[in-house]
Amino acid sequence: MKRLMLSATLAALTVVTPAFATDLIDLTDTERDVFRAEVRAYLLENPEVLMEAIAVLEERQASEAVSNDAAMLLQNNDAIYNDGVSYVGGNPDGDITIVEFTDYRCGYCKKAHPEINELVTSDGNIRLIYKEFPILGPDSLTTAQFAMATLLVSGPKAYKEINDALMVMRGAPSPEILSELAAEHGLDVDAVMGEMESEEVMQVIQANRALGQALNISGTPTFIVGDQMVRGYLPLENMRAVVEDIRSE
Repeated sequence: MKRLMLSATLAALTVVTPAFATDLIDLTDTERDVFRAEVRAYLLENPEVLMEAIAVLEERQASEAVSNDAAMLLQNNDAIYNDGVSYVGGNPDGDITIVEFTDYRCGYCKKAHPEINELVTSDGNIRLIYKEFPILGPDSLTTAQFAMATLLVSGPKAYKEINDALMVMRGAPSPEILSELAAEHGLDVDAVMGEMESEEVMQVIQANRALGQALNISGTPTFIVGDQMVRGYLPLENMRAVVEDIRSE
């Protein structure tokens, strides 16, 4: 907040004519002290000016962030939507696509998961793409490998079941636990467990990490909704509002 206030103050003080800016540079030390005192006194008497400057700065930064996100999405369009390996669910022909970068060990991903399922199911016109994005340590990587191995060996229906199961898992993803999970869902346990360390699985995860870096994604969950990026968890009704806003554009 202090950094934001300083930036806003500097922004407010630099809105001057070129001639006055030159005069400020040429001030003597005494004149500069007097000027600073006058500015301080004015801001103390009129603190609303500083708040107005902060509001303008925040609006400008938000606008720049939206523009930057739009440019990054355009540059990485194929990797986001057409990588040929990510799970695609919901309505394949939906008018809105939601892409989620997710980590099975992320508390907010677990919180968002049933709400995203509800949004996709109740809306009926949303295409959903999952990007395995393990960033929270070895257990994150293990669960992402298991999910991708399931997708490659057993297909999207099995993947979605495992995806749902991993999101409610609380314990460590030991080989024994994962094998039991695969068996419970009728999967070929040996085939899935054997695929986890495959080159193809690791290439998918590495590609997702590279894509996340290109999109400045540093946390999960991160969503791409239409042409917007939503960084972090949003409650269900807020996500509905984002979808409707995009549709109304």
